[in-house]
Amino acid sequence: MRIVDHVISGGTGGTVSRTSPIFDPNAGDVQAEVNLGGQAQLDKAVDAALAAQPAWAATNPQKRARVMFRFKELVEAHMDELAHLLSSEHGKVIADAKGDVQRGLDVIEFCCGIPHASKGEYTQGAGPGIDVYSMRQPLGIGAGITPFNFPAMIPMWMFGPAIVTGNAFILKPSERDPSVPVRLTELMLEAGLPEGILQCLHGDKEMVDAILDHPAIGGVSFVGSSDIAHYVYQRGVAAGKRVQAMGGAKNHGIVMPDADLDQVVNDLSGAAFGSAGERCMALPVVVPVGEDTADRLREKLLPAIAALRVGVSTDDEAHYGPVVNQAHKERVEGWIQKGVDEGAELVVDGRGFSLQGHEKGFFIGPSLFDHVTPDMESYKEEIFGPVLQIVRAKNFEEAVALPSQHQYGNGVAIFTRNGNAAREFAARVNVGMVGINVPIPVPVAYHSFGGWKRSAFGDTNQHGMEGVKFWTKVKTITQRWPDGSADGSAENAFVIPTMG
Repeated sequence: MRIVDHVISGGTGGTVSRTSPIFDPNAGDVQAEVNLGGQAQLDKAVDAALAAQPAWAATNPQKRARVMFRFKELVEAHMDELAHLLSSEHGKVIADAKGDVQRGLDVIEFCCGIPHASKGEYTQGAGPGIDVYSMRQPLGIGAGITPFNFPAMIPMWMFGPAIVTGNAFILKPSERDPSVPVRLTELMLEAGLPEGILQCLHGDKEMVDAILDHPAIGGVSFVGSSDIAHYVYQRGVAAGKRVQAMGGAKNHGIVMPDADLDQVVNDLSGAAFGSAGERCMALPVVVPVGEDTADRLREKLLPAIAALRVGVSTDDEAHYGPVVNQAHKERVEGWIQKGVDEGAELVVDGRGFSLQGHEKGFFIGPSLFDHVTPDMESYKEEIFGPVLQIVRAKNFEEAVALPSQHQYGNGVAIFTRNGNAAREFAARVNVGMVGINVPIPVPVAYHSFGGWKRSAFGDTNQHGMEGVKFWTKVKTITQRWPDGSADGSAENAFVIPTMG
């Protein structure tokens, strides 16, 4: 049985007594085990980080950027290996797996520009003979707790900005698919990163709590469900840490009567069902405005859904593969039944899907609900599977209100040819990321990613300049160089700049 171990500078950090299974989602079998750590492993990693971080922080930003350049080259060279490894543990088809890696690399590319992005501010002559300037300095040690659904992208979103700004970083990936984070850590070391600056520890709640409580860790980034994000935020902040915790989502796609429905259906096929719906920026709710729009959209959706191919993750013709494990499959199917019980119309039922030769795999067919209403629990909560819900809106005002009043506020999209409607929608909707004829509005790496309401806790987003700000603290210096005169005259007296 293959064992996935920690990557700790100087060894494994003691005896490991607990393990967790890693499944092959295509076959339903256990393919490996991951060693779960706790306080002993974390303490060893923190000691190594404390020893290595001061020298790394003192390394000039050009040299730090060169490590990122080399890491990018290595990841690109190992793209096929990483994609197949990711697919084998997560279940994403290879094309999606490569996209997972590439979106992480986009942030690494931004990090290559850290000499410019980390510059401070300077004011000459803020007072008589007084200059003021600021500098950004690293927090010291950061940690990242990442989810199963993007085992390449989200770790790189976190450790890239943290490391390139001079911090040491401890990565705690999901125990469901930990092998790609381990390989990324190994490749970063191969790229020239000093030992102790990036380490990968595996664990469950015991490890998470140890990270949140450790006094030497100055900042924590988290992505996962909203309840756990809230817990991480509260416990981390109570321990005096800087915390950004990204939670769940229920993203809406508003379809105006003038929208190109063929394009909308094509976008929904990927945004709602791609990666088996296991992404926080999926589009699981579509809101057609007006009954005629809803009826026309539903008519076009049915053949598009019927044409979707569910297959093993290595099937080049498959649109999506299995979900991550049996427990998650049962959870998604439970939400489908909940929708039926609440009175929504189940137009397409994806339960009971079986793939010949892979009958034990964790596959779910695409499902479509119509006449879903805002009072239904299946609408209020995140399903995180290949399920699309139609919520009909009478008019534009109702369409704006639906995502604005929902507990989650990660992303939203509007499909229209009307520029004024799009502009008004973008300004008014109470959601953090907006797409205009873009179904999955994940910003490019040099902008920032972050939702509102129960989709995010903390006041700083991920990547872009927000990432640089999160992983650094500002120091402001007010300086004066006396001219050497010792006559004690008033002209040589120190005056606070704001009073001079």
